[in-house]
Amino acid sequence: MKPNARTLPRGLRRVVLVSLLVPMATGSVAQTPLRWTGESDIAAVDATPAVSVSAAAAGTPAYRPPAERAMPLADGFDVRLFEAMAQEVVANQRVPGLAMAIVHDGRVLSARGYGITDVRAAEPVDAHTVFRLASLSKAFAGTVTGMIVSEGSLRWDSRVADYMPSLRLSDPLAAQRLTVADVLSHRVGLARNSYDRDLERNADYNTLVQKLAIAPMTCGVGDCFSYQNIAFSLVGDVVFGATGQFFSEAVASRIFKPLGMNDASYGLEGIQASARWAKPHVRAGAGWQSLVPKPTYYRVAPAAGVNASISDMAQWLVAQGGHRPDVLPAPLLATLQAPIVGTPGELRGSSWRRERLNTAGYGLGWRVYDYSGHRVVFHGGAVQGYRGLMAMVPERDFGVVILWNSESSVPSGLLPTILDRAIGLPAKRWLDVELSDAAVLAMDDAGDHATDGSSAAPVMRTAGGSVSSTASARPR
Repeated sequence: MKPNARTLPRGLRRVVLVSLLVPMATGSVAQTPLRWTGESDIAAVDATPAVSVSAAAAGTPAYRPPAERAMPLADGFDVRLFEAMAQEVVANQRVPGLAMAIVHDGRVLSARGYGITDVRAAEPVDAHTVFRLASLSKAFAGTVTGMIVSEGSLRWDSRVADYMPSLRLSDPLAAQRLTVADVLSHRVGLARNSYDRDLERNADYNTLVQKLAIAPMTCGVGDCFSYQNIAFSLVGDVVFGATGQFFSEAVASRIFKPLGMNDASYGLEGIQASARWAKPHVRAGAGWQSLVPKPTYYRVAPAAGVNASISDMAQWLVAQGGHRPDVLPAPLLATLQAPIVGTPGELRGSSWRRERLNTAGYGLGWRVYDYSGHRVVFHGGAVQGYRGLMAMVPERDFGVVILWNSESSVPSGLLPTILDRAIGLPAKRWLDVELSDAAVLAMDDAGDHATDGSSAAPVMRTAGGSVSSTASARPR
């Protein structure tokens, strides 16, 4: 009989699931996987996970160590095609504005803007136009926490209550058992999106944390996946307690600044202070209406607080792909991007998920998929007037980010279209656009500067079509 996490006794289930975390040692010492040997004891073991993820949680992608050498992109992969598709997505304001970055082998193949920032005061979206990231922020929270773990100021099994003594959950023992890893992998045990509706009605974060004391528990802490925004943001309090830095300052000093994410910020004040930013849009009859961004989900900064340009996100892709070991070392990335709990509900999601995903899981701020036999590290984000998608294919050393400033679902088809081409899967019509003659002509005109996956030059294609050098360098 295949092991299934739901059939295991509760205590054993917790031991098995937590044992899947790839460990973080302190400083620059070589880091090896850890085995969870008790409620709070950890011991280092050899270079393979103590228990495979597939054995711990049915339907979770198995952990795969990074390949020593990435495979090339599939034959025929052409960045110009996807740039032309993105341009068609914004044609006739099907979507007001969009930005997309494509990265391969540590080099930025494209980081461009398309369309406009605001239908009422139109300016072109460019590589430095700032968008709201919504739940793409969760990977920043997981990453900065992992950096603090590697410094030795925190452990993955540190108890949240040690930093928040007043924390209460409806199960009297649950708050005492809740760990940092539980929070970042959405294994708090609460009902899905607990108190998000209250947040949307302008309740403040501290009030909602106090209300967690009466929130229904759907399972024991560490025993099941249930997506959160309020509870996920407890990690911000932990970061403050462990470092003395406010959460947003910790991310800015440890991630934004060293990676050169110069347009990135946190919060409503951050986006409004940006030199150029994309306004959120909602449907208004047959067109779009721009709005002032709502402050609500900015109040849960770890879950949904980041603002960034596509230039920033290109550097984030480079770093998450392992090409900035001075900031994000490979063992840390392996830890963050390893699935530790199954999320089978995703297999019933959008059309590309239904057709392409074999298994789905969640790590530490990242979703991890078996995408037609290929490991894909992913997250999406959505708040009023903004959407975003980010995906990486480690075996190809490839990544893509797409951000747009409306509630349209049209651009989401770009992601599986690009992934399929990068991997070499049979073409599917995920994207509802037709390339115009002008778009095809533009591709031909850009031929002198274009790159493909096999001989990608380190170039950044900007919104104006110029080419410049670049270093390799409700939220849900």
